[in-house]
Amino acid sequence: MNTLFITDNDMTPAAAIIKSGGLVAVPTETVYGLAANGLDEAAVEKIYQVKNRPEKKPISLLVSGMDDVRRFCRDIPEDAYILAEAFWPGPLTMVLWKDDIVPDIVTAGGDTVGVRCPDHPKALALIRLAGVPLAAPSANISGQPSPKTVSEVMRVFDGKIDAVIDGGPCAVGVESTVLDLTSAPLVILRQGGLPKEAIEGALKKKVCN
Repeated sequence: MNTLFITDNDMTPAAAIIKSGGLVAVPTETVYGLAANGLDEAAVEKIYQVKNRPEKKPISLLVSGMDDVRRFCRDIPEDAYILAEAFWPGPLTMVLWKDDIVPDIVTAGGDTVGVRCPDHPKALALIRLAGVPLAAPSANISGQPSPKTVSEVMRVFDGKIDAVIDGGPCAVGVESTVLDLTSAPLVILRQGGLPKEAIEGALKKKVCN
C-alpha cells in the first residue's frame, strides 16, 4: 500500500479516504490517532487489525462538538454540556450512553462510548469534511508508546494505512483524561491532559478516580 503523506491544510483527500472506509493517521493536541469512520463497522475492524488491538478494548470517537454528540449518544446529562463548554476542544473524553447508530465494535459490545472534541485544526477540519465521527485510538501498535510526532507514526504505519496527516508535534503530548458520566458519582477512568481539579472546578462538585 502507498501511504499518502498530507502536509498542507486541505483535508479533502483525507476525508475521501475516511468516507471510503480507509485509515488515516490524524494529529491531535494529545497524541496522533489512527482514524476511521466510527459508524463503519468494517473500517473500525481495520483499526483493530493494523494496531493488533484486542477487540475487548473499546475505541473513543472524535467529534466536532456537542451537536455531534447528540447524534451519537442518548440521555446526555447537563454535566456533559458544562464540561464541553469549559474544556472542548481539548484533552477531555466523556463516556456517555451510546445510541444505536454507533456500532458495537466501537464499544466492544458495551452500552457506553467515549467522545472527545480534539483541539487541532486539521483534526477538526477532517471530522467536519468527512461528516462522521472518527474512531481514533492512538496511532501505535497496541501496548507501544503513543506517538507525539508524525515521524513516529510513519516509522510504524508507512505502507500499512491509507494516509498520514502531518500536524506537527502534539502540544499536550499525553492522552486525554477520560471521565465516566454514566456513573454516580462521576469517575475518572484515566488521568490525562486535563487535571481532576479543573473538572471539579467546572462542575462545582467532587469526582472520583
